Amino acid sequence: MATALLSVLGILLCSLLVTSDVVPQDNFNLQAVAGKWYLISFATNAQWFVDHRSSMKMGTAMLTPTAADDLEMSYASLRSDGSCWRMSHLAKKTDVPGKFMFKSERMDNDNDMRVVDVKYDEYALIYTLKTKGGVSTVLNKLYGRTFLYFDKIHFIRALTNEFTKLVSSLTGRATQLNPQLLEKFRQFSLENGILPENIAILPQNGECPDA
Repeated sequence: MATALLSVLGILLCSLLVTSDVVPQDNFNLQAVAGKWYLISFATNAQWFVDHRSSMKMGTAMLTPTAADDLEMSYASLRSDGSCWRMSHLAKKTDVPGKFMFKSERMDNDNDMRVVDVKYDEYALIYTLKTKGGVSTVLNKLYGRTFLYFDKIHFIRALTNEFTKLVSSLTGRATQLNPQLLEKFRQFSLENGILPENIAILPQNGECPDA
């Protein structure tokens, strides 16, 4: 019991220490990040993710800059019964370009979101520190501009550091998300204290109709 508690405390401390070092991408361009993104990979130690990971699939995010340079974010994911899960937030700008703050009424938490790495026509790596009741949890997301179909996803010793190959077959409509980027996302998540088994590539999914 004591060992498990120390392990959890160690992960939390690591997360908090790393947070101060997580900086947004230089010369962040708010207008260039606008448009539809597909959620490719998801990483967090949050219990709700651990409990529901097996049922999670790829979803979409529509990012819309406002006249005040804030960022409207609308998320959608198609459920297995054909209904759509939806959620939206207004992320408020800060003095640091690429860093935003927002309150989630649904989850009752405060969010510190940072666009860490982005190539505007290909991918975006977004880090969020979620705080509720004095407890903070890191959530990392990797988005792609195209709907990538993961025909065969093979995790090679995913629970160890011998993660030498993530995807054996990966095809998309326009471009391929290269394995080096997926490995970069994995390493970034590990550095933020996220356990290897809590770093997931989401399976392909249909899209929700426009709201």
